Amino acid sequence: MSIATAPTPLLRSESSGERERIDEKPFEDGGLTREFCLRHQLVPLGWQEGRLQIGATEVPPDDVLEALRFSTGTEVELKVLSRDEAELNLKRLAAVDARAGLTPVGALEPGGSDYSSSDVLPREREEAALFGQVQALITEAVERRASDIHVEPLSRSLRVRYRIDGGLVEVRGPAKEMQLPLVSRLKIMANISIAEKRIPQDGRIAWNAGGRPVDLRVSTLPTAHGESVVMRLLDQESVRPRFDELGLGRSDDAILRQLISRHDGMVLVTGPTGSGKTTTLYSCLQSLNQRERKIITVEDPIEYQLAGVNQVPVRPEVGMTFASALRALLRQSPNVIMVGEIRDAETAEMAVHAALTGHLVFSTLHTNDAAGAVTRLIDLGIKPYLVAAALRGSLAQRLVRRICPGCRHHARPGPTELQAFEAALADDAHDGFAIGRGCPRCHGTGYYGRLGVFETFVVDPEIERLINERMGIATLRAAARKRGHRSLRADAFAKAKCGLTTLSEVASIAASGAAPSDAASI
Repeated sequence: MSIATAPTPLLRSESSGERERIDEKPFEDGGLTREFCLRHQLVPLGWQEGRLQIGATEVPPDDVLEALRFSTGTEVELKVLSRDEAELNLKRLAAVDARAGLTPVGALEPGGSDYSSSDVLPREREEAALFGQVQALITEAVERRASDIHVEPLSRSLRVRYRIDGGLVEVRGPAKEMQLPLVSRLKIMANISIAEKRIPQDGRIAWNAGGRPVDLRVSTLPTAHGESVVMRLLDQESVRPRFDELGLGRSDDAILRQLISRHDGMVLVTGPTGSGKTTTLYSCLQSLNQRERKIITVEDPIEYQLAGVNQVPVRPEVGMTFASALRALLRQSPNVIMVGEIRDAETAEMAVHAALTGHLVFSTLHTNDAAGAVTRLIDLGIKPYLVAAALRGSLAQRLVRRICPGCRHHARPGPTELQAFEAALADDAHDGFAIGRGCPRCHGTGYYGRLGVFETFVVDPEIERLINERMGIATLRAAARKRGHRSLRADAFAKAKCGLTTLSEVASIAASGAAPSDAASI
C-alpha cells in the first residue's frame, strides 16, 4: 500500500487545470460503500495508475486502510484534503446511491456545483425505502412472535425466515439485488464493520416496536453467496419471568421451590440450546430477589435486565471468562450466584467451590435429562464426593408447542399415535386430547406459543450414596423414578391429556434424548 506523505502537494487546493487526468474504474461488487466512507470521513477521488485515491483530512487508522485495500482489491493512495474540501465532498457523497456501491466521483474542487434536488430526492427515497424494508422485516417478526430472523443469501435469491415457536417459517424476502444494501444496513444498525466480510461478526440493535423495546442480537457469517445474518429477538416487555408461570406440575413446583429455598449448594437447569433454561433461572432469581439478599450473575450475554440484581457480562477478549468472573465475584460477598453456563472444568470447579462455601449457586448444563447433570460434572473432572456434597438437585426441561386456543378442538388419537403410545393409552380415556385446526391467529399452524415440560432430580442421602459409589446414569434415573420423579416424556404426556399440547409434540421429546426406559414407562 502506498501512501503519499509529501505535505505541500497534498495540502494544496488543486484547481481543475492542475489536476492529473484520472482514469475512471468501477468499484468492485460494492466493496467500498457510502456508509463506510461517511463513517470514517473518507472521500473517494477516483483511480490513477491502478491505485485507488482516497481523500481525508488526516491519515486514517491502519485497520481502516487495510479494510479499504481488501474490499477494493487494490493499493490505496491517500490525499490529504483541507477541512473545507472534505466537508464539501462528504456532503455530495451523502447523495450517492448505496445500492450499487460508490461510483467514482472524480476529483471534486471546492466551489463546484452540488447535486440538484432532482438528483438527491430519488436517492433519499431509495434510502427511505431500504430502511422501510428493514423496519417491516423486524416489525412483522415481533408481531408474529418470532424468536429469530434469518436472512440467508442463496445463489439466485435472498431467503428470509422467522423462527416461530421453535420452527422456521419462510416469508417473502427482498429481491436478490437488495442483498448488499440490506445486509450493509443491518450491519450499520448493529455497529458492525461493513468493510469486513471475511470473518463472522456480532452486534446489537436496540429497536422500538410500537413502544415495546426489543433487543436484537445480530450475528453475521460469510457464506458462498454472501453474508448470512441472523437476528435473535429479545422482547423486554413480553418476557417478565414469574415462577408461577413456568408451567411446572404441582409436584415439580414444590420440589423446585424447596431447592431454591436452600442457603447453599448448587441447583442446575439442563437441556439443549433454546429450551428455556435462562427464563427458568431468571424466574428463580426473581423469586429470591429481596433486599436482604445480594444476587450476582455472570452471563454471556446478559439477555434481560433484572432490577436489583448485579449482572456481569462475560468478555473473553479481555480475559473476563466465566471462571475468572466467578472467582472475582466471590470476593463481593454474594448470597446467590448465577453462572450462565458451566462450559469447562475450571468453571465447574469454581462453581462447586462456591456451592461448598456457603453460596446458593444456579447454572445450566447441556444434558439430556436431570440425572445427567451428575455424570456431566464428573466428566468435567469434579470428584464424585464433591458432586454429592455440592449438588442439591437439577431440573431438566424442554419446550413443546402449545395448541392454539382459537382453534383448539377435542380429537381422539389417530392410528399412528395409538401405536406409539399403546401402553399409555390402553387404560386411559381419550376425551382430553386435542389438536388445533388452524386459524388466522396461529397462521394455520394449529399452535400458538410454547410451554415447558420438566423433570426434577433431588440429591437426597440415598442418591448421594449412589453418586459416591460411582453408580451409572441408569441407576440414578431408576432411583429418581422410585421417589416419584416423572420423566420429561411423562410430563409432556400429562399435558397432552389436558389438551395443552399434542401427542406429536410428546413424541418429539423422545427424539430429543429421553431414555428408552422412560418412553416405555408411559
